[in-house]
Amino acid sequence: MAGIVSYGAYIPYYRLNRAEISRAWRTAKQSGEKAVANYDEDSITMAVAAAIDCLNGVDINTVDGLYFASTTAPFEEKQSAAFIATVLGLKSEAATMDFSSSLRSGTNALRAAVDAVNSGTSENVLVCVSDMRPAYLAGSQEMNFGDGAAAVLIGKNGVIADITGSYTRFDEIQDVWRTEKDLFVRSGEERFIIEEGYNRVISETVSSALEKFALLPKDFAKLIIYSPNSRQLMPVVKLLQFETFQIVDNMSLLVGDTGTAQSLMNLVSALEEAKTSDRILLASYGNGCDVFSLRVTAEIEKIRNKRGVKKHLASKNVIDNYGRYLRWRELVPTQPPARPPIEFRQPTPAAQWRENEKELRLRGTKCLECGTPQYPPQRVCINCGTKDKMELYSFADKKAKLFSFSHDYVMQTVDSPVTITIVDFEGGGRIMCDMTDRNPDDIKVGMPVEMTFRRLYYVGGIHNYWWKCRPVRC
Repeated sequence: MAGIVSYGAYIPYYRLNRAEISRAWRTAKQSGEKAVANYDEDSITMAVAAAIDCLNGVDINTVDGLYFASTTAPFEEKQSAAFIATVLGLKSEAATMDFSSSLRSGTNALRAAVDAVNSGTSENVLVCVSDMRPAYLAGSQEMNFGDGAAAVLIGKNGVIADITGSYTRFDEIQDVWRTEKDLFVRSGEERFIIEEGYNRVISETVSSALEKFALLPKDFAKLIIYSPNSRQLMPVVKLLQFETFQIVDNMSLLVGDTGTAQSLMNLVSALEEAKTSDRILLASYGNGCDVFSLRVTAEIEKIRNKRGVKKHLASKNVIDNYGRYLRWRELVPTQPPARPPIEFRQPTPAAQWRENEKELRLRGTKCLECGTPQYPPQRVCINCGTKDKMELYSFADKKAKLFSFSHDYVMQTVDSPVTITIVDFEGGGRIMCDMTDRNPDDIKVGMPVEMTFRRLYYVGGIHNYWWKCRPVRC
């Protein structure tokens, strides 16, 4: 029987108080905060971060599938799953698939992964879900939407939570949507979408699922139901006759509505606290409903080393003003830099393809004679001079310290200054890169840093990604 072998999550470092949004638009003050992806993050970079957390302690060569789900993938026509698999270093024979266009696409991907493992098509499939949904300014969705990602590894060996049953229904309703012509998410009249969509579909589907599973609400330790906010969640819980103590917090006041990612982020949160033999009921929503019944095994105690949801919630920095958020999302025009425009540095597909190992995987070389790691990859060792005796060497997962840094206030960026660093890796090797998720005043030579995959810029129809360093989180 297929089940969850490992889990991981990612919540951006930055948060925005909803009171700051209310102050900017002079609307009624609302409580809580929402997670806000940095200007150099998107659904792909967050999925990579969640996947790295999930794969901590897992042999990457055992993963033979990667399914990516999002409603906000950067590419309209290009497979994001293959891109993420390349960054992670999966073997080229791995099955890669994208799931999109629905808030239920995350659990669609989960169901497909379970089917693939149960059928023997794949042994271990990594499911990554990520979203950063765009919302109209000064609207309720801007208040509610938050950014985040989660990842679960589905397999049969070392299962921490058996997936003992699943049930699904589709339902056509125009409640929440975004067309190819829309910049922002649209929604119908609130009472209609709640009563005729959300409440009806979830209550009917979960009730039918419980009947199929031959289980009652009291049999479950935890209940996870996708919900845009806590207010909308409670009536459904009462309809289904679950108790308040069974509900897993959907983090609406701490992170916000993370769309496709919410269901699996909440599942990760539940697994962090789960005990052996606990039953968990998971239900998603989006033009239908997917329901899963899970049972936790004793193996859960062996993977408590994840950052997951808990540690990411504890590690945060509150954005000091709403204008900064608007600049990050490029929703307001700003003064262009005096330097030549970035268009003169447009990457080419051929150059990107040639540099996949070096740039996407952050792989250099290590001399087989003297053991010196070096980046970028070299043919001649910079230490002993030996020629063509190198092996590939990954820097992405190595601990590092800051050797030196400088702040550039002239370089083109939406978040001045650009912090340029020289980083020394534990075990050898040095690299020059930008620093992100940092307070310029807190940076010190010798401080520990870690590598993180980020978006550099978009120009000429091409997204350009590379690695940056950041102060160690969690």
